[in-house]
Amino acid sequence: MKIRTTSSMLTAIAPNRDLPPPSPWPRRFLVISVAVGLAALAVSPSVGCDETCDSYPESNTGFGDLALAGASGIENTAFGEAALQLQSTGSQNTAVGAYAMTGDIYQLPLIGSYNTAIGARALNSYSSGSNNTASGYEALYYNGAGSYNTADGIYSLANNFSGSNNTATGASALGNISVSSNNTATGAYAIQWGFAGDNNTATGYAAMQGSSESSNEGSNNTANGAFALFSNTRGSENTAIGVEALSSNTTASNNVAVGSDALAYNTTGSDNLACGVNALFSNEIGTYNTACGSAALASNTTSNDNTAIGQAALNQNTIGADNTATGFQALLSNISGAGNTANGVNALYSNSTGSNNIGLGIGAGGALTTGDNNIDIGNAGVAGESAKIRIGTQGTQTKTFVAGISGVGIRGVAVKVNADGQLGTAPSSARFKQNIKPMDKASETIHALKPVTFRYKKEIDPAGTSQFGLVAEEVEKVNPDLVVRDNEGKPYSVCYEAVNAMLLNEFLKEHRKNEEQEATITQLKRDSAEQQRQIETLTTGLQRVSDHLELNRSARQIAVNKQ
Repeated sequence: MKIRTTSSMLTAIAPNRDLPPPSPWPRRFLVISVAVGLAALAVSPSVGCDETCDSYPESNTGFGDLALAGASGIENTAFGEAALQLQSTGSQNTAVGAYAMTGDIYQLPLIGSYNTAIGARALNSYSSGSNNTASGYEALYYNGAGSYNTADGIYSLANNFSGSNNTATGASALGNISVSSNNTATGAYAIQWGFAGDNNTATGYAAMQGSSESSNEGSNNTANGAFALFSNTRGSENTAIGVEALSSNTTASNNVAVGSDALAYNTTGSDNLACGVNALFSNEIGTYNTACGSAALASNTTSNDNTAIGQAALNQNTIGADNTATGFQALLSNISGAGNTANGVNALYSNSTGSNNIGLGIGAGGALTTGDNNIDIGNAGVAGESAKIRIGTQGTQTKTFVAGISGVGIRGVAVKVNADGQLGTAPSSARFKQNIKPMDKASETIHALKPVTFRYKKEIDPAGTSQFGLVAEEVEKVNPDLVVRDNEGKPYSVCYEAVNAMLLNEFLKEHRKNEEQEATITQLKRDSAEQQRQIETLTTGLQRVSDHLELNRSARQIAVNKQ
């Protein structure tokens, strides 16, 4: 982050005229004393007055060589050498000091009225301006036609010619404006070089001083604090409150800086808001940034559209854009990462170049460094990882309730959770698998499993509903691959999907056996039928033979009988 010292800014101040050596007495005390003394002289004609004291026409009062020498107006008061010397028709003017309101520059008709000048050469060149008040050496020195101006301080409003409704308090305050109006400067060198800008308000030493080498046309600015808007030339609609706030701003507009050194190095960046000491301190040309909090976005130089709320939020960011950080030191280490959102103390604290990350909660995403597209809610995340979502912290959150799931039917796959709390699904596509081979006899271990009935403990199921399943520790003894373990490596659950697949394999094996047996039985039935047919055929043949034999036997018997 850049470092600025007040002494470096003091060397930049160049008053328009050489200041006289400081008086050992307060100036206001001297002015009051002189005024009282002059008033005494005015009412005591015996003191320093000659026969000319009564020669001033129309209730004019003068004291001093050539005072009111050309007066024709009424009710004017002049004390000091050549005070109101060339005054002609102007009335009710008061000039106290040598050459105060002399009117010897423009050679114009001196018709201004209701002016008050206290101090040598104050309102020295006035002509037609009215209702002006100048207090201090050469205050409103060149004023010609400007009216309703108030200048209090040496060289204050010294070069104003036609500007009106200006108020300057302090040495060289508004010292070099000429045609500007409606400006208020309080403090030495405040708006010193504001030649043509209007409606500016500056309070503080060298506030909105401007440059002697620029047109200084900036308007509608507000600067409150020493060196606030110090370098502003053409920037408008800016507000700077605090020592050196927006002190380097030249042409940028629509910025708001509240706090010492807020937006201190901004030159041409516009539409920024900085609230807090050193907020957006190094910003030069970045636009549409918002920083509220001490040192928030302090290192930002050229990036845009960032929002940092909280002490040191986005403190190291230089070129990263579109980031939002809310909370103490949120996105503190970000340098070039863009599109990040951090909400919470130290959220996304270590992120430097990662983009499009979201951290919600104290320290959320605090371990992320360079990864992109992560969402960490109540979780620190892991350095360098990308495209991950982490919600909560193992051991801190012990139960999860999500609405809109229970009772809502959909077609899809089952969601699983591993020992680290990662959610996902178990894909079945071949593109996710390797070493594929038949299960064969591997499924036979399920014959050793012992299904049980049970009830969960009350902290899990207060109702004590009867359940059916397996015991993980018992399954581990039969086949460890069927057990799901917790983050300590202890048996936690059973891979029931694997058990189901093994059951399917055993079922298919039995099914194939049954089919083979049925085929054998069918074949046996076919063979038995064939045998039955053969037996029947043989029986029929034997019957025929038997009948034939019986017939032959009967014939022989008849033949015997006939014999």
